[in-house]
Amino acid sequence: MMPPTAPLGYYWGNDAYGVNRGPDALAARLAGDGPPLDRVRLTGSGTSAGEIAEKVATATLFGGGTLVVVVDPAPLVAAKPLASLLMETFEAVATGNGLAFIDMVDGTARRPASLKALRDAVADAGGDVRQFFAPTRDGMSRWIGDRARERGIGISPAAAALLAERVGANVREDDIDRRRQSELAVAELEKLALYRPGGQIEPEDVKALVAEAVPGSNWAFLDAVGMRRAAEAAELADRLGDVPAQLFVVRLYGRIRQLIDIADLLAAGTSGPDIMRTLKLKEYPARKLAEQARTWTMPDLEAALVGLLDLDASLKGHAGGSDLRRRAAVSLWIAENVRRPGGR
Repeated sequence: MMPPTAPLGYYWGNDAYGVNRGPDALAARLAGDGPPLDRVRLTGSGTSAGEIAEKVATATLFGGGTLVVVVDPAPLVAAKPLASLLMETFEAVATGNGLAFIDMVDGTARRPASLKALRDAVADAGGDVRQFFAPTRDGMSRWIGDRARERGIGISPAAAALLAERVGANVREDDIDRRRQSELAVAELEKLALYRPGGQIEPEDVKALVAEAVPGSNWAFLDAVGMRRAAEAAELADRLGDVPAQLFVVRLYGRIRQLIDIADLLAAGTSGPDIMRTLKLKEYPARKLAEQARTWTMPDLEAALVGLLDLDASLKGHAGGSDLRRRAAVSLWIAENVRRPGGR
């Protein structure tokens, strides 16, 4: 791939640490041996192609140039005329100035085609386009070690692994928001360095200073409900407090309905391949749901479905109310419907 030549950049992905630092390389390239560039940070919803053009079109007479960084450019390309205006600004960038876009991706939703078109336009113009992935579950501790070495911070491998766990990197589900995990890891690393100046950070230091920040997973919660692991379901439900109440109930309803449908088919002696065809499921989710359905009786599933009506009525009054009310209502539904008799 040819090195970038235009004063443009597009930095995107689900790693906020990497994405927010993406424009650094562009700024360094444009500055060369001269003074560093001034940075102007705009948001896609709070600016326009005209304002961007004004800021990038004026060359500086003294000092460094200006790098305009636009965060979340989606509103600027929401319609074809708007996208055309934005792309015209590429030609307006004066010598010594630059224009960069940063686009955070949470991994849970399909990206608009207009953003891909903008990304491709930057690449076609000779700009720098890079995607940043959040460190994986297995790679976060190594990533933390690398950031520590960059900063001259000593940390043992065991402490790095524990720090990775504390910021939530060990959660396996794919539907969690990992955008801020690496930023959180670096912030905690720098805090630990102040605690152990000149020394090596050990697991005991991480335990003492770093609180667990485990992200919520809708899939993990629904699976815990499906397997009737009430204690785990209650804990995971608390981490989903930012999910709108109505959506929370809709997802629960969908899982209980699936379990009822599969329980009916299993009771009728339906084979696995026929269950897949009837419910339009792939092999893995069909097998997983069948395993969950076997942990329930049909009366228990029907009672859980009826209980969701009461939960829905309770949560509809949650807006403007206390979080304690929501948690209490969800915990009650779990206790009454998910917990097995004599179980947890």
